Amino acid sequence: MDRRAFLGSLGGVAVAVGLAGCGQTSGDTGNYDVGMTTRKFDPARIEVPPGTTVRWKNTSSHAHTVTAYEDEIPDEAAFWSTGDFDSQAAAEDGWLGGNEGAIYEDQTYEHTFETVGTHAYFCIPHEASGMVGNVVVSEDAATDGTDAATDA
Repeated sequence: MDRRAFLGSLGGVAVAVGLAGCGQTSGDTGNYDVGMTTRKFDPARIEVPPGTTVRWKNTSSHAHTVTAYEDEIPDEAAFWSTGDFDSQAAAEDGWLGGNEGAIYEDQTYEHTFETVGTHAYFCIPHEASGMVGNVVVSEDAATDGTDAATDA
C-alpha cells in the first residue's frame, strides 16, 4: 500500500476517534424519566399516574429549561417550570434576561403531577427546534414503571 492510500485509510479512523463522545446524549441511563439531548426531550411523551414525580436530566452539554405551556396544562394544574417561575411569560423573561431557570449538563429538575390530563411543556431556547414534550397524567398509567414512558 502506498503512503497516500495508507494515510487516506487512517482519515476515517481519525474522524471516528475525533468524534467519539460527540453524540447527543451522554449515554447515562441513570435515575431519571426524561433526558434532554441537544434538541429534544427523550422520550417526548411520558404517561404517569397522579402523584408521580417526574425527573428530567440534562444529558447534553447545552443549557435547557423545562417550562409548562401555560395554556396547555389542565385548568386545575398550577404552572410549573425550572426556576420556579409563576408564569410562562416570567420564565421566558428570566431566560432572556440571563438564562434564569437553566438546567446545565447533568443537572436535574423534578415536578410532581397531581392533576389528571396532558401537561405540555417546552425548552425555551430550543422550542423552535421542536424541543417540546408532554406528561400525560392518567389513572390508567402503569405504576411500576413499565410502559410508563413512550415516544410520541
